[in-house]
Amino acid sequence: MNGSVRIGRVVGVPLRMHWSVPLLVVLFAYGLGRQTLPVIAPGRSAVVYALAGVVGAALLTGSLLLHETAHAAIARRKQISVEDVTLWALGGMTRMGRPQTAAAAFAVAISGPLTSLLIGGIALGAGFGLHVLSLWAVPAVVLVWLGWANVLLGVFNLLPAVPLDGGRVVQALLWWRTGDRDRADIAASRGGQVMGVLLVAVGWFAVLRGLPSGLWLALIGLFIMVVAGSERRRAAMQTALRGVRAADAMSAPVVTGADWLTVQRFIDEVAVTTGHSVVPLLDFEGRPSGLVQVRRLASIPVAQRAELRVRDVAIPMSQCAVAAPGDLLSEAMDRVTLRTGMRILVVDAGHLVGIITAKDVSRLMRRHTLRDGRTGAGTG
Repeated sequence: MNGSVRIGRVVGVPLRMHWSVPLLVVLFAYGLGRQTLPVIAPGRSAVVYALAGVVGAALLTGSLLLHETAHAAIARRKQISVEDVTLWALGGMTRMGRPQTAAAAFAVAISGPLTSLLIGGIALGAGFGLHVLSLWAVPAVVLVWLGWANVLLGVFNLLPAVPLDGGRVVQALLWWRTGDRDRADIAASRGGQVMGVLLVAVGWFAVLRGLPSGLWLALIGLFIMVVAGSERRRAAMQTALRGVRAADAMSAPVVTGADWLTVQRFIDEVAVTTGHSVVPLLDFEGRPSGLVQVRRLASIPVAQRAELRVRDVAIPMSQCAVAAPGDLLSEAMDRVTLRTGMRILVVDAGHLVGIITAKDVSRLMRRHTLRDGRTGAGTG
């Protein structure tokens, strides 16, 4: 996600934080320390309220991280590739590959809300326990606040709207019921668009009635609408490309470069003349070894270009999307990562025979649209 920085790793995958997270922590801390605590546990100093507010906001952020960590951990257990986990203003996002079974999709989707509900139950139990024992009133309020926040988070995420976890659950159940993943994706994403419109409408109605919190609900609804629409288009594309093989979509021959060249020689002899933004690399034996992004070469200081080999700054083959000529294009596209973009290397017997880019997929989609239009005209 743009605007995020890497801050570590969690369950073996990169953990990133968006710039909006500190702002979210400040808002939570202010609401808890200046509004909630003084009303429920009066008589304390401003320093106590401020400290408790910061602690509560940090704990809530940690619980959001645990929610996303549950998704990532279950995904890895189900042999699903996980690219990273990102915390941001609307909670969190775990970027991963597509599950290969409905059962795996269901397990990954339900793990997050269950984690939030479990944290909420534990926090509520501890908070009410401290309240009954008349011990530490401020910590008790913080724990109860944290508990209800996690319960609301878990329940809200179970709404049947993609990309919320509840939408993923519906997606998995429809997939299991129909046996058709693309059909399930289209139905679930359509439901997500409807739910997004409803949330936007309710949010704006609340704002017009004088409730500023409605703006937050409207923003969430808008986000759901956008993502659900994107997923619906992706599902429609998967349906249109059903049965198409990688060999039918690839462009060939492929412009390549030698991975043993220095960065400077590669720029002079390959990058400048090809006009491509990404160039596949071949090793001494003529086998593909990775992809190099021209913009990455441009960022290397001139003083280092004569010594650094291009393979040292390339995306290694292990992180590239690779397909055999006979592989289904829809399955090959599931291997695409954000790092390489929509680029699939088609390899046959260890040799690069073609490449599939977004332009190739668009060309196939246009052909499919024209064919459907011609068919529709004929049957009318």
